[in-house]
Amino acid sequence: MLDKLKGIEERFEVLERKLADPAVIANNREYAQLARERAQLEEMVGAIRAYRRLAEEIADHRALVESDPELRDLARAELPGLEKQQAALEARLRDLMTPRDPNDERNVILEIRAGTGGEEASLFAGELFRMYTRYAERRGWKVEPLSLSTTGLGGLKEAVAQITGRGAYSRLKFEGGVHRVQRVPETEASGRIHTSAVTVAVMPEADEVEVNINEEKDLRIDVMRASGPGGQSVNTTDSAVRITHLPTGIVIVCRDEKSQHKNKARALKILRARLLDQARAEQEAKIAATRRSMVGTGDRSERIRTYNFPQSRVTDHRVNLTLHQLDQVLDGALDPIIDALAAREQAEALGAA
Repeated sequence: MLDKLKGIEERFEVLERKLADPAVIANNREYAQLARERAQLEEMVGAIRAYRRLAEEIADHRALVESDPELRDLARAELPGLEKQQAALEARLRDLMTPRDPNDERNVILEIRAGTGGEEASLFAGELFRMYTRYAERRGWKVEPLSLSTTGLGGLKEAVAQITGRGAYSRLKFEGGVHRVQRVPETEASGRIHTSAVTVAVMPEADEVEVNINEEKDLRIDVMRASGPGGQSVNTTDSAVRITHLPTGIVIVCRDEKSQHKNKARALKILRARLLDQARAEQEAKIAATRRSMVGTGDRSERIRTYNFPQSRVTDHRVNLTLHQLDQVLDGALDPIIDALAAREQAEALGAA
């Protein structure tokens, strides 16, 4: 382990030198990548240096026990406390050395879409959007809706939002997949339970320097009149923006703002996140062939969770965890589920390392 720790510290020192190089500072893309790597190593390097200082202090105390009659008793009395600190630091270093997702500290682009189930699916999509908003509030994160498509009964056909906060992706990345709801709709006279589905996509927000988009060659940008509810608030200007990324065929539409410029900026933010997520998914697909037997496919189309209203039950199928706390979960109490998923990811990372 000591050789590995020495290599990490040497890499950190290399990064610090590069980040002070004027040529690197002038290259936005390279500087952002190196700065992110340095930030990921900073906590570990601090722990490594603290461990080294503590090991030297313990060695000094042991030498005093052997050689200095006057200080022997004092050194012997202090050794157990120092060795306890050393054991705690070793545990912390092992945790820090666990392979981590490089996107964990990023902000998130969250997409929620009603799937099978018609209006009932749209209503549940709205409830999931509220659930994630409440979860973000509990953790002190900021939620900014980027695009909302509502239904007449107050549901959501689609919602796209940016969630900003420390470690947002590290927690929310487990939410991507199909969320199934089982309940009796209010419009169901016979009391029959219906099953509906909502899809959730969680993407790390991309920095502008990471995703290279040539607006002239790669994008077709169309402006159009944003539809409104009528009356005084109807938007009568061509402010809605549709961006088509020609190399991939990805289409983003933003119409929520009255400013064409703001809608374009939001659409580009969503596009960058989708392109980064696509590149990440392609990379993971290459690795998946060798790890599928251990960790499953991770395919977003898999059903990941069921919300059963008659039994007030939430079941996450990936970790076989069932909670009879449906109301609390929908109010944002997601940590018990996310903690279990994070523990599984850590165990798999350690096994693959």
